[in-house]
Parts: sequence; C-alpha cells; structure tokens
Amino acid sequence: MSSKTQEQYSRAIAKCKDIFEKKNADYGMSWRVLRLSSLIDQLYIKAKRIRTIEENKAQKIEDDIESEFLGLVNYCAMAQIQIRKGPKSLSSEGDEPFAEILGLYLQEIEAAKILMLKKNHDYGEVWRDMWISSYTDLILSKLLRIRQIIENEGKTQVSEGISSNLYDIINYSVFALIKFEEKHEQHH
Repeated sequence: MSSKTQEQYSRAIAKCKDIFEKKNADYGMSWRVLRLSSLIDQLYIKAKRIRTIEENKAQKIEDDIESEFLGLVNYCAMAQIQIRKGPKSLSSEGDEPFAEILGLYLQEIEAAKILMLKKNHDYGEVWRDMWISSYTDLILSKLLRIRQIIENEGKTQVSEGISSNLYDIINYSVFALIKFEEKHEQHH
C-alpha cells in the first residue's frame, strides 16, 4: 500500500479519535451501558441516513455525510470494545479509566488498519475506483449480516463473524473519509 494511503488513513483516524475524546469529555462513557444490538442499531441509523441523503440529494439536518462516516468508525470501535468487555452493568459504580478505554479503541482501530493493509495488498487498492455510495451499500449489507448473526446467537456456519464485519465497516468509512478529503483538496 502506498505511503499516501497510510498518511490519509492516519489523518482520517485522527479526526475520529478527536471526536471520540471530545464526546467522552461531554458525555463520559455513557455508551458503555449499551448492548451490542443497540450499538449495531446506531450504526444502522447512521448508514441509513447516509443512503437516504445520497438518494434524495438533500438533507434537512445540518450534520453532513462526512460526519456520519466519522461516527460509523467510532461506533464500530465502541461495538468491538463491548464485544471484548461486555456492556457495563447499570449497578456498577464509576467508569473505567478513560485511558484504558482509549487504549482499547486504538487497538481496535489498529486491527482494522492491519486488515485493510492485507486486503489492499491482495486487491490493489481497488477501493479508490469505487463510489462513496458503494461504500454505503456495503456498510448496510455488513450491518444486515451482523443483525442476522446476532439473531443466530453469534453462530455462523461458514461466514465471518461480527468483528470481521465491523472492521470492514471501519475501513469502508475511512475510505469514504479519504475521498472526502481528496474532494476538499481539489476545491482549494
């Protein structure tokens, strides 16, 4: 993979991490009580909104599509953390140290990046030739797969599990963010 792609990937992730940290400052780790199914629904809402805006070519809420892709990255990392740690009990006192959760967040992002590097090697960065709307459709497809796996109580016969699908969603979202960055650069 080109060093350009790695630099672009790092810049996109830096934006996601910044938002993750700022939201933690605003809300704490209230998301830690969410069950996996609730986080998957949050991802689905964001992806569905992107698709609706793409199809309607208009929106009535200010948040742009780019911010939704940033949110997809963060919600996927949060879902991966919940898979690892389980949701926090409503009766437990206090939050885990944010440094611990941020460390897990960074581990999950790094795992997604490693997967992307391997796939880019085999596929030759074909994602650069795709439309952002294709990433949206692939993300929605992955979310429907995850929902089915949850319905099947986490069991699959020959398919990737939930985590693999979440890593793919992170990477498709980062690809969209890179394309937005390139579009912004062309207009300046």
